[in-house]
Amino acid sequence: MKAAVFREPGVEMEIEEVSIDTPGPREVLVRTAAAGLCHSDLHQIDGHYASPRPTILGHEAAGVVEAVGSEVSRFNKGDHVISCLSVFCGHCRHCVSGRPYACESGEMIRPQGAPPRLSTGSETIHQFYHLSAFAEMMLVHEHALVRINPAMPLDKAALIGCAVVTGVGSVIHTARIEVGATVAVIGCGGIGLSAINGAHLAGAGRIIAIDVVPEKLELARRVGATDVVNARNAKPVEAVREMTRGGVDCAIEAIGRVETIEQAFEMTGRSGTAVVIGMVSKEAKISITANDLLGDKRLVGSRMGSNRFIADMPRYVDFYLDGRLKLDHLLARHIALEEINAGMADLRSGTQARSVILFA
Repeated sequence: MKAAVFREPGVEMEIEEVSIDTPGPREVLVRTAAAGLCHSDLHQIDGHYASPRPTILGHEAAGVVEAVGSEVSRFNKGDHVISCLSVFCGHCRHCVSGRPYACESGEMIRPQGAPPRLSTGSETIHQFYHLSAFAEMMLVHEHALVRINPAMPLDKAALIGCAVVTGVGSVIHTARIEVGATVAVIGCGGIGLSAINGAHLAGAGRIIAIDVVPEKLELARRVGATDVVNARNAKPVEAVREMTRGGVDCAIEAIGRVETIEQAFEMTGRSGTAVVIGMVSKEAKISITANDLLGDKRLVGSRMGSNRFIADMPRYVDFYLDGRLKLDHLLARHIALEEINAGMADLRSGTQARSVILFA
């Protein structure tokens, strides 16, 4: 199969012929239909995070089941599926306590000594986030997939696998906002726009979108923002606190910068919650004041929107088909696999939402 192989930071990916193994007992072979380009992939390319290499990046995908392993009962050939990097074992302490997104079990990967799922000749190609979606096919553990309504367009379904489940989940699951709450979202890329849409779905009374790109702020209005702040022309903390007379109930940081994380915390009011969903540097130090903590304010992280993707994603599909989840606005353009490096350059520029690779 054809795949975009990532070998070194700062070096463009090349389209290579990669061998993919047959499904093991609990594995599923999926023909990839669409894969979104996400900043999590870009962080690897730019060297900000490191995974074993060579690898095939990509984790936001949808496709059609080609074959299943001997012990798989949840899927059949022809099923339409979405993948998710929150692959889970189902029986560790995190899974059984309702936090499958925090699963740390390693049993969903092949044991040492087993043939690799992906290879080129004698060279092992490492799997990225258990998925590796920038390829014509994926071979994954069954707990990395969920079956969806075949009426759902697969290019839009791919976006649910990361941007939507993270953004919507950060509001609904992590922050657990109340109906009528005031919400601010810093960063109007794919995940930030999904958080805005999620706040609208959850019944927020006022939703303030913050970015420096006017086109993204216009997109934010289309998916549910009631107000916008251009951070290039105004100080976002002062603007939000003035608009809400003291601060929002919940602020979502969807960029991954120390400065904007601190701004999110500062723009929340008493008993407010700031939720970080942007990927910040692992060594970053965040500065907050003790007085704010005494005001019952919270700064929390969110791993993939605290999702329960087996339950969440089919609901999001229904929301899209009902017209309540505005995925059409997230998708900036379709590209071919051979255009992936140009697509990553566009993502790096920060001027548009999501590009999605369409496979023939």
